[in-house]
Amino acid sequence: MNLTGKVAVVTGSGRGLGLGYARALGTAGARVVVNDVDRTAVDEAVAAVEAAGGKAVGVTAAVGDTAAADRLVTAAVEHFGQLDVLVTNAGILRDRVLWKMTDEDFDDVIRVHLRATFTCARAAAVRMREQGTGGRLVLIGSPAGQRGNFGQTNYSAAKAGIVSMARTWAMELARAEITVNAVIPVAATEMTRTIPAFAPAMEEAERTGSALPEWMRKDEGLGTVDDVSGLVVYLASDASAAVTGQAIGVGGDRLALWSHPAEKAVALHDGGWSADRIADTWATGVGREPESFGIPAPKPPQGA
Repeated sequence: MNLTGKVAVVTGSGRGLGLGYARALGTAGARVVVNDVDRTAVDEAVAAVEAAGGKAVGVTAAVGDTAAADRLVTAAVEHFGQLDVLVTNAGILRDRVLWKMTDEDFDDVIRVHLRATFTCARAAAVRMREQGTGGRLVLIGSPAGQRGNFGQTNYSAAKAGIVSMARTWAMELARAEITVNAVIPVAATEMTRTIPAFAPAMEEAERTGSALPEWMRKDEGLGTVDDVSGLVVYLASDASAAVTGQAIGVGGDRLALWSHPAEKAVALHDGGWSADRIADTWATGVGREPESFGIPAPKPPQGA
């Protein structure tokens, strides 16, 4: 992919997946605005993008409010003259079960994930529409937002909301030729290291410099940060002009298109449905094959 001439903003790109996205975009030719709350991380990310052959500037800011979003767009325009791509990656975790989660735990995660996606995308859309040359919004979701996850009320809700916003914005921005897609990444990061089924294989790969085992890369779709970055570069490119309103999963050796919610089973009853009628027919009617929920637990093969 050749992104020469394009300008991208990547929120939360001081480390981890966000840094991988920024570096990959820069390597493909885009000029990149990197962002993090940590000034040192921002400076190191700028250096990493430039070391990979790209051009970058940094903005140290906590995303969430309108002022931070405007700073990012302004930085892109002042340093590089335009804005073509926005990747909303910034995020935090405050994991607790429902009965222990505080208001602050909930609000902090919603602010950084959901509200920041909204404010940054709004600022980017305004600029892209003024430019009149189209654009790309790449919103980072999570399997937790698609299926739910124990202890992640706030995070799951935010990530589900991000995918819903992608569908809505794909409609609203279509005439301006701005595509909007959600990426559902799975990669070996500090967060996945805490999963007992993954930790030993990740530690072995780091110790020996070997690849992650095949069962992780194929069955679980779990690989490296670089395995995820290719999808972000594709969605930022002209080659993806016809792709919008989608939730696309990537990780390890897997690339997947997530389905949108749809009615799975429908039943009709003249006069409508009373509580008693639903109770009488649920198990043999629309409820006979209930949906699963939660991210399935990893299942390494015997001996792995």
